[in-house]
Amino acid sequence: MKTFSLRKEDIKKDWILIDAKDAVLGRLAVYSANVLRGKHKTNYTPNQDCGDNLIIINADHVHLTGKKAKDKIYYRHTGYPGGIKETNPDKMKAKDKSSDIIKLAIKRMIPSGPLGKKQLSNCKIYAGENHSHEAQQPKKINFSKFNFKNSKR
Repeated sequence: MKTFSLRKEDIKKDWILIDAKDAVLGRLAVYSANVLRGKHKTNYTPNQDCGDNLIIINADHVHLTGKKAKDKIYYRHTGYPGGIKETNPDKMKAKDKSSDIIKLAIKRMIPSGPLGKKQLSNCKIYAGENHSHEAQQPKKINFSKFNFKNSKR
């Protein structure tokens, strides 16, 4: 039995559209990371960018369970001494950075390195209903129908 390895010429990328309205953030991020990496395909190869292109709309309506909206803290550093900055999802939503909440969750589920950065660049996140990828004819995935836990209860 030989191990199958996908070649760059054989990769076919689809466009997938997910509506994040009332979706639970962690579950949405797990599914999105698997689609971006290509783990949902039978010809998955870990060292190739064989994942699909992903469009996420309604990012400002994503739901965090429990007290994570206030208690979860995102840290970043400016590079200067004493330059640590912190924020939480409520503050980010107030500053219209709700797409960054989803982007950070997905980014932390994809391996770091050049391939992970390339796979993350295939994800387009929009705060509202409108997106500029109608020409690609994305296939709409009804994420909340996969499991009743995927949407806000």
